[in-house]
Amino acid sequence: MDNNQKFGRWDWVKYKFTTSKTDPRKESQKVIPESILPAGKMKSSERVKFINPLIRENLDEANKKGESLALIRPDEILFSWKQKTDQELSDETQKHAELANQLSLFDKNAKPLIPCPFLFTIKWHANNAVHNHVCDDWETSTAFFRRKSVEGEAAALLSLKETYEEEYIKKGLCLAFSTHSRRNQQWLLVGLIRLDANHQDDLFL
Repeated sequence: MDNNQKFGRWDWVKYKFTTSKTDPRKESQKVIPESILPAGKMKSSERVKFINPLIRENLDEANKKGESLALIRPDEILFSWKQKTDQELSDETQKHAELANQLSLFDKNAKPLIPCPFLFTIKWHANNAVHNHVCDDWETSTAFFRRKSVEGEAAALLSLKETYEEEYIKKGLCLAFSTHSRRNQQWLLVGLIRLDANHQDDLFL
């Protein structure tokens, strides 16, 4: 991706895309890399107003609406981790290498992602119900590597736990879910968004 195409969190982005012939979900788009164009940043004061209409009470509500993307504000979360096996890391490394090789046809700077050595899990409470989801949020892995480089592995894990369970819950947190492409009743946790319940500025990792 060229420097003039790079964008950050909360940036508006214009792009062209093609739709999937086999996946009917609205968000199932194949972005044409060379069409990506940043179009300014959303103001902090606009973010809550933009996100709130997307928030659901629970995943059942999203199912009834026939939605494949949903945001939920949890009352409490528990962040945990489990070390991946050598085989799991090897498989992930191979998958990332294959994907980077495909992307290199469009982006000469494409590099394979380094798999995170830990599997992160979020146990969350909302509306008197308890749920468990594997955390597929790539920013959580990125935050782990960044903190590990400064604090060390053990401290980085504890730091993330404190950030999610205490800081984010107190200030405001949304969990972002997406359905599985082949199993539309299976919801995957794909992101954690630090967003105040009011119109104060929001913070991220």
